[in-house]
Order: sequence, then C-alpha cells, then structure tokens
Amino acid sequence: MLALCIKLILAHVIGDFVLQPLKWVRDKEEKKHRSKYLYWHVCVHLLALIVVLKADFSYWLGILIIIVSHFGIDVLKLHLHPKGRQRLLFGLDQLAHVIVIALVVQLYEPYSIDLDAIFSTQLLLLITCIICITKVSSIIMKVIISKWKLEEDMNEESLADAGAYIGILERLFVFAFIIMNYWEGIGFLIAAKSVFRFGDLSRSKDRKLTEYILIGTLISFGLAIVFGLGYIYISELI
Repeated sequence: MLALCIKLILAHVIGDFVLQPLKWVRDKEEKKHRSKYLYWHVCVHLLALIVVLKADFSYWLGILIIIVSHFGIDVLKLHLHPKGRQRLLFGLDQLAHVIVIALVVQLYEPYSIDLDAIFSTQLLLLITCIICITKVSSIIMKVIISKWKLEEDMNEESLADAGAYIGILERLFVFAFIIMNYWEGIGFLIAAKSVFRFGDLSRSKDRKLTEYILIGTLISFGLAIVFGLGYIYISELI
C-alpha cells in the first residue's frame, strides 16, 4: 500500500511542480479550459503515472480516475480563480488531488486503519502540545507584551502578521529540537535570529526596541522549552 501511494504522489509532484513551467500556469489562468497547456499538463501527468508504475496497466482504472479527476479539478480551479484567493485555491486544489490518490490506493490496496493508534494518548499529547505552542503561546505572549507598545509594531514596511508567524515557527523548531534531544539546534536558532535581527538593532538607537525584542524572544523560547520538556516528561509516564 505504501509503495503504491508513494509512486502516485511522486507522479503528482513531477506533473504538478517539476514539469509545469510558469508559462503554462499563466496561459491556463488567462485562457482557462481553452489553453492548450492544460491538456499538455494532463498528458504529462499521464506519462508520469505510466513511468512510475512501470507501464503496469493493471492499474488502468486508477490511472483513468486520477487523470480525469485531475483535469476536472484543474478546470474548476481555473474558473474559480479570483484575485486574493490564490493561496486558498492552491491548498484546496492540492488537497483534492491527494484525496483522489488516497481513494485510488484504497481501490487497489484497502487501508487497515487502527483507531486505537489514531486516538492514542501519545498522539493526543503531541497534538495538545502543538496547539499550545502555536495558538496558546501566541495569545500568552500577546497578553504579556501588550503592556509595551512600540512604533515598530505599526511599521507598514513589515509584512502583515510576520512577527506572529516567525514566533510560531521558531517555537515549533525549538519543540522539535527538544523532543529529538538536539539542544544544539536551539543555540543555532538563537544565533540565526540574532544575525537577522542585527540590522534592525544596529539601525535603531532606541534601547526600548532591543529590550522589546529580547523579552519577546525569551518568552517565545521559554514557552517552547516548557512544552517540550513537559511533552518528554509526560510521555515517559504514559
């Protein structure tokens, strides 16, 4: 089952990302279903499937399902392509393709789903920690730092919500380093962040900005370390 799934995903990655030039994408967005590159794109997917499956036509039904559904999904996405919705449509498009691949795999090699493993205490603990590291920690930091307000927070030159996303990513990295017992990675992450922040701090003569960034960084790393150590401790008790 896993081998078939990997082959189908590989064919999808080759067809959708490796062998789809930007020229094709722009032409499809402009001409929709009238674009010749839409049909070339489908042919590339067909060829990729045949190659990765080693021309094993016992999978002909699965290949047909994937090709027809891929064409239909792409046409639907092209006609639902309003400006400002590219990210949402891209995500839904890829999700739809993955679901089709999963159904095709199920057709040939039915899944054996262990519900006990899905709802295991270990997995639920991991999901809880990830939610706490991302959403809960962001709220905690916002509450703590809200007593200070700097003009840099309102700087229109910064990307919208970039600071929040950076914080979430750095906490996820710290959490991963801890549960993998790779503490050196945390030091590397701190050093990397210091290098990227050096330009802001060197251009600023305001001591408040340095203190503000330092407080935010320490709180962010501290929360990630607490949840990481908590995960390890509780895992050993399970």
